Amino acid sequence: MRAEGVFRNARQWVARGGLATLLALAGPAATATPAAKPHGPAAKAAERKQPARSFKGHPGMLRFADEVAARRGWDRDEVVDLLSSAVQLPAVQRLIMPPPAGTAKNWAAYRARFVEPRRIQAGLRFWQQHAAALALAEQRYGVPAEIVVSIVGIETFYGRFMGDFRLLDALSTLSFEFPSGRSDRSAFFREQLEELLVWTRQSGADARQLRGSFAGAWGLPQFMPGSINRHAVDFDGDGRIDLASNGSDVVGSVAHYLAQFGWQKGMPTHYPVAVPVDTAQRARLLEPDILPSFSAAEMQQAGAELGADALAHQGPLALVELQNGDAAPSYVAGTRNFYVVTRYNWSSYYALAVIDLASELARSRAQATAQR
Repeated sequence: MRAEGVFRNARQWVARGGLATLLALAGPAATATPAAKPHGPAAKAAERKQPARSFKGHPGMLRFADEVAARRGWDRDEVVDLLSSAVQLPAVQRLIMPPPAGTAKNWAAYRARFVEPRRIQAGLRFWQQHAAALALAEQRYGVPAEIVVSIVGIETFYGRFMGDFRLLDALSTLSFEFPSGRSDRSAFFREQLEELLVWTRQSGADARQLRGSFAGAWGLPQFMPGSINRHAVDFDGDGRIDLASNGSDVVGSVAHYLAQFGWQKGMPTHYPVAVPVDTAQRARLLEPDILPSFSAAEMQQAGAELGADALAHQGPLALVELQNGDAAPSYVAGTRNFYVVTRYNWSSYYALAVIDLASELARSRAQATAQR
């Protein structure tokens, strides 16, 4: 598929919920507007006229092939041949860019995109279809079923929007032709490209055929290749890991991922909080961002108002701010489990959207069960 066709599908994918990878790359202060805007009709028309440029003979690719072949003990010519089939995608370079300066973050608008009736109904169907796997994953890893279901819903709308970029092209583009104008993440993508080669060699998958997000994530849970190699599990025991169509493997892998990053069974994700009136104290509590750094007593001493449940919390808390455009920000006191959700995507907006959608899913499921 040519770049413009891939880009059009990716724009639909981003607009309807497949944006975990982009926000993760944007960092903890990721905006609620996930994708950089196109540079106008003229720019897109010019892009359509550009022939796909192969990475064959590319100096960066050849150095990478030499290093990987030596490190892994692989045949260097085989690596070069595979990577030479990759092409540069200008659409990927554009999509990886941050949003325009001055774009306002808006938690209320962000939440409304994900916590909405269609996604809730699709989530309930996914839950019903994979109830046994979700119950087993919760028992084994301690992660509530609704959290797992919510993540799959926010990542890809339960498989509706998994991306249509060839992973080999996307990762090669970001490894060897990372665009200027933002912090250089090419080293990260070279790691992921190597992980793709490891994954496909071990699994027998064809690296030339796999398609996913513009940043190289794959499957219903949008795992990067490194996460597939480290955290994906064969949850149904059929001898293979399939995150594209096997719901049991998807459920088990998401729960295992969160458990590996320290999910604590039974711990709330956050508590209500009223922020200190004193701006200096508020700034001090906000400085660590989403990293839990203060005890409940320390937050209270700084002027934050917490309820009884939060004051009884034994672990550290983080004062998390979510901006609402021109309106007053929203705040929560995040626990270790809130932080764990941000390990899936380094964004407080993403984490609270996952948590709120999970809450709505659990409430709707309980309500439907009570009415039977």
